[in-house]
Amino acid sequence: MAKFESTKMLDLGSCAFRQPKATSHCKLIHGYKLYGKFTFGCNKLDENHWVVDFGGLKGLKNKLEQQFDHTTCIAADDPELDLFRTMHDKGICDLRVMPYGTGIERIAEWCYEVASEYIEQMTKSRCWVEQVEIWEHEKNSVIISRG
Repeated sequence: MAKFESTKMLDLGSCAFRQPKATSHCKLIHGYKLYGKFTFGCNKLDENHWVVDFGGLKGLKNKLEQQFDHTTCIAADDPELDLFRTMHDKGICDLRVMPYGTGIERIAEWCYEVASEYIEQMTKSRCWVEQVEIWEHEKNSVIISRG
């Protein structure tokens, strides 16, 4: 049986985060403009002969931008989480708590899970997310694949 794939590049936005367990400068608040490449797969094309309708991905793009564009992502286990919550409450940052962590690997994992749920609902389980690649800048990316 043939398998079809299509890809979509999405701008996730500019995001600040930190990795408190890092032994490098990554333990400090820093930021990147995040980009993602989403690969979708299916065994059967839709009535338009498409894997996915790219126009139908606006909702996914909105979810990703709400999480990352002009926000501060902090790990759920960050020892300073209460401080970040206070800053959020005072309007100093737009806080997002990341359940697994804030390394680019964990950000890619979060994006993969969100995209998978979105695509499954959008296509009534006809398609899946094959892989997600997230760039923190032009030299560093992480790929998470269906497995």
